[in-house]
Amino acid sequence: MNKALILLISVALSCGNTASTNLLEPNPVNVENEETDQDDILLGNFEKEDLMEKPYSKWFEPRYEKFNPDENSMAKIAENINDYEIKLFMGTWCADSKREVPKFLKMLDMADFNHENLEMVAVDYDKSTENGIEKELNIEYVPTIIFYKDGKEVNRFVEYPQSETLEEDIAKIVTGEPYKNSYTN
Repeated sequence: MNKALILLISVALSCGNTASTNLLEPNPVNVENEETDQDDILLGNFEKEDLMEKPYSKWFEPRYEKFNPDENSMAKIAENINDYEIKLFMGTWCADSKREVPKFLKMLDMADFNHENLEMVAVDYDKSTENGIEKELNIEYVPTIIFYKDGKEVNRFVEYPQSETLEEDIAKIVTGEPYKNSYTN
């Protein structure tokens, strides 16, 4: 398949991003040849360790290692994150997921979050799964990170930060500050 056709397909099947391309990482990690074959995508429930295996490790590990979150935001996150159960939806084919998920998982690790309270689900290009959970939870864009407290959804991060950084958005969510994602009316 020629590269022009692959590029056209990639644009048509984007993660749902309507934001400007200026939302790229301020200090992007250079990862060569990030194209993902449909056979190489994760589908359904997965663990962080799955992202540390090839072919995902090529983009996951450099972004995870390079990320250094803001200390003030991390202090708020560490103090409050364990009050939540979290569901994360992503596409291993999606540039927004590749940008945000390594950062989010590093924040959880730095905050000593109990990963038993984290469910991660990989979706296909249509943002669907075999069991259809994405419909029940209204997943239209990835990544989507849903925060639950006492079994009820409190808020969600969708696709890209509304603040300067992901950690600022997550700090707002877990401290109960007003927060609206890109698609909240």
